Amino acid sequence: MITPPDTSVHQTGTVNDRIDQKQIVSQDRAILKRVLSKSVLGLISLFMLVPILIVLLSWTQPVADIWTHMTEYVLPQVLKNTAILLFMVIAISGTIGTTLAWVTSMYRFPGQRFFSWALMLPLAMPAYVLAFVTVGIVDFSGPLQTSLRDFGIDTAIPSVRNVWGAGLILSLAFYPYVYLLARQAFLSQGRRAIEAGQMLGLSRSRVFFRLALPQALPWIIGGLLLASMETLADFGAVSVFNVDTFTTAIYKAWFGFFSLTTAAQLAALLISVVFIVVLFEQYWQAKRGHSTTQGSSQRLETSMPVKWLMALVCTLVFAVAFFIPFLQLIYWTALNFRQDFDARYIDFVINSVTIASMTTLFIAVLAIIIAWIKRQYPDKLTKLLTTLANLGYVVPGTVLAVGIFIPIAWLDNQMIAFGMISKQVLSGSVIVMLLALSTRFMTVSFQPIDRQLQRLTVNQEAAAKLLSDSAYQRWRQVVLPVLSPGVLTALLIGFVEVMKEMPITLMTRRQGWDTLAVRVFEMTSEGMWGRAALPSLLIVLVGLLPVWILLRQSDKQH
Repeated sequence: MITPPDTSVHQTGTVNDRIDQKQIVSQDRAILKRVLSKSVLGLISLFMLVPILIVLLSWTQPVADIWTHMTEYVLPQVLKNTAILLFMVIAISGTIGTTLAWVTSMYRFPGQRFFSWALMLPLAMPAYVLAFVTVGIVDFSGPLQTSLRDFGIDTAIPSVRNVWGAGLILSLAFYPYVYLLARQAFLSQGRRAIEAGQMLGLSRSRVFFRLALPQALPWIIGGLLLASMETLADFGAVSVFNVDTFTTAIYKAWFGFFSLTTAAQLAALLISVVFIVVLFEQYWQAKRGHSTTQGSSQRLETSMPVKWLMALVCTLVFAVAFFIPFLQLIYWTALNFRQDFDARYIDFVINSVTIASMTTLFIAVLAIIIAWIKRQYPDKLTKLLTTLANLGYVVPGTVLAVGIFIPIAWLDNQMIAFGMISKQVLSGSVIVMLLALSTRFMTVSFQPIDRQLQRLTVNQEAAAKLLSDSAYQRWRQVVLPVLSPGVLTALLIGFVEVMKEMPITLMTRRQGWDTLAVRVFEMTSEGMWGRAALPSLLIVLVGLLPVWILLRQSDKQH
């Protein structure tokens, strides 16, 4: 009897071979996917770092004659003014923001609920708008001094167009950064800090200085560092006050001395100052945000005179930082509307909306890619590349304008040299502006998208894989519904930030391609405050949108 060959071992071996092959193919695909993802993230990070690297490399081309003039006449005053502005903003915005945060979060007084959100409204008004409105109000021909003369008071108000006036206005413009973070810290403490202190026999003032303030200090310093970076990046406000800082010096070196190299070298100096601030910010961020304690929502009671004093202080800050300038903008707009409004304004609005929309969509797509890669591969390299990709936000717009323009101009010159084109094409296009704005505001889109993506749980992803093998279907049915609120927030905030940005659009736009922010600069540089009101009012009204979003997010957290 012939025994048939045993094929079970052969079949089992074949099945195992197929399983092994599938596992190998799957592993190869996973490795390839990982490499491609890291490569994409690396390219985005490199794209964001190019302008910074270009600016730093500018020191290899010294410009002796111009730098002799700069070091003798420009840099000493620039360094002095920058130091004074930083000191004033830290001192004044820190005091105002912390005090108002403590009062509105802990005490019950007339108007407390209104001021808790109204004191955030100055964020909607760009610093350069608050600057020229203030100058227009207190100038000799302004409504304040005119009204005083009408009442027979001839005492002249000292000019505010100096570094001290600029420091005060920047403090009023940036105190909401401190207010927002400090208020979150105080709300997380609630009445427990006061109750614990009072049990130890401390008065409320001592509880504040010895318990509440030390606990909230990391948040407060985080807000102060944000205000400091905005101060270093400011261009429009200091221009209104005729105060020379790094940003104005960069602008003058480029468009006054026609030396792009000198502008880049000044930008490199400014980057070194900014990076010092960033190091401090990273240190305090590490100390700040891991308390999950929720305080009581009950408000503290105090005497009626103190309550009205609190209401008065909040009213004064709100009136000076937002309400009065806003009313003045409306008045000037109504007064000059017929004279000022013409067909050019349609172009201003179209140009502003166009560049804001293009930039916002571009960085939103990049932000989604970065956030998804970060979620899939949460290792140290990915975190480093993600940080580098978002580094542009801490770099002033004037620096990015120089850093983007130099390689684009070089590329144009190379194409001319090879006979590909007859004149510069890229340098005078919207591409330069788009790239610089994208680098500047990448993190504005990334942060809300990344936070929203973190809401997608591992279980939801696992369930989606069981329901469908199609990655497209999983994205459409599971990921996008979770991600959409963050994307919407990113689009709205990014749009408004680009609308408000002045130095990048001013320095990189092509001839005749003006925006609302550029119109404000042109009118204020000629002292025509009334005619700068209409574009400013439009920017402020649009700027109220992200403030409303911030307020909603803050309410959800508390």
